[in-house]
Amino acid sequence: MDSKTIGKSTQSVWGGEGFDGKYIATPVVRSVAFAYDDVDRWEAVAVGEQKGHIYSRNTNPTVAVLEEKIRLLEGGEAATSFATGMGAISNTLFTLLKPGSRVVSIKDTYGGTSKLFLDFLPIRGVKVALYDTTDLDGLEACILQGCDVVYLESPTNPTLKVVDLSRLSIAARKVGALVVVDNTFATPINQNPLALGADLVLHSATKFLCGHSDAMGGLLTGRADLVKQVFEYREITGASLQADAAYLIERGMKTLALRIERQNSNAQKIAMYLQNHPKVADVFYPGLPTHPGHELAKQQMSGFGGMLSFTLDGTFEKVKKLLSKLTYSHMAASLGSVGTLVGPPRTTSHVELTDAQRAALGIPEALIRFSVGIENVEDLIADVDEALAKI
Repeated sequence: MDSKTIGKSTQSVWGGEGFDGKYIATPVVRSVAFAYDDVDRWEAVAVGEQKGHIYSRNTNPTVAVLEEKIRLLEGGEAATSFATGMGAISNTLFTLLKPGSRVVSIKDTYGGTSKLFLDFLPIRGVKVALYDTTDLDGLEACILQGCDVVYLESPTNPTLKVVDLSRLSIAARKVGALVVVDNTFATPINQNPLALGADLVLHSATKFLCGHSDAMGGLLTGRADLVKQVFEYREITGASLQADAAYLIERGMKTLALRIERQNSNAQKIAMYLQNHPKVADVFYPGLPTHPGHELAKQQMSGFGGMLSFTLDGTFEKVKKLLSKLTYSHMAASLGSVGTLVGPPRTTSHVELTDAQRAALGIPEALIRFSVGIENVEDLIADVDEALAKI
């Protein structure tokens, strides 16, 4: 059967694992090196003329299953992996950008990514242009001025803005720029940036892909020539994904489609509840008809995701009070888990930035990021309702 016609849930379960009947669960291969009986065969594998594994910093059988799974789910030509999501982001940007290069991105990116744009890339001589995420015309014009890479994130972390990936990819192609999209929030179940014109798509696999908050990793897929370049950079910098983590992420991905379906539904209902609460000032969720990016999200996404955020009608002190009174929503600096996780940007997505930097990026201090889990939504809403009543 053509892999392009297979459903996302089937790909999540069986993608990359083969159908030779040897294994139902992917084996964890912890061996650092792989032995050969023949030097010629060993050399052929080492130089890429034949398939195989030499050393686990480079490739590993367990990791290869995970890489093939994300390749299939995103529709890429090739894939590679990293020890963390930031490993995927930083290795990709450091591979594609050199002194004198220009990268155009949006102001609303994950805090670690923003740190790269604000501090680490400029000192390497890379020209960085961060543009207002909501000004599509201006962002397009900024790209058309000329650049080497366009880096996008949609929906954005933590304010859930939606970026027109197709339009900006067309603009990037006009100036010969590469388009890289962080698809962590949407997941390949809800959105496929490669089909919208991107060249590369990456994930913090620690989040929704793993889904259980027990393993860290990053994944990249897209054009084979670009993936190969990033792989070669990662091979030397050593940000390799370990087999045990790859196994846990791959096992988590077997239920990805089911989890995302539930999280989409739960987040929609919670967003609708919050929107009507008198103590809530704003709700940011692309599934709401009142969201500025709602129509665009309907065009480029098949689901609105399990992430939302909201602001209280008050100060950060009120945020702290609310969070401390929640029972089923746990305070933690992560997202995408089966359990609901909450927190403000200053301790989660943008902890690396200063108060001034967060303000410059338009992130309200009274914002609460809400990563919706798979619990019964009635319990989650009742929990939030009870906490709001106490502040």
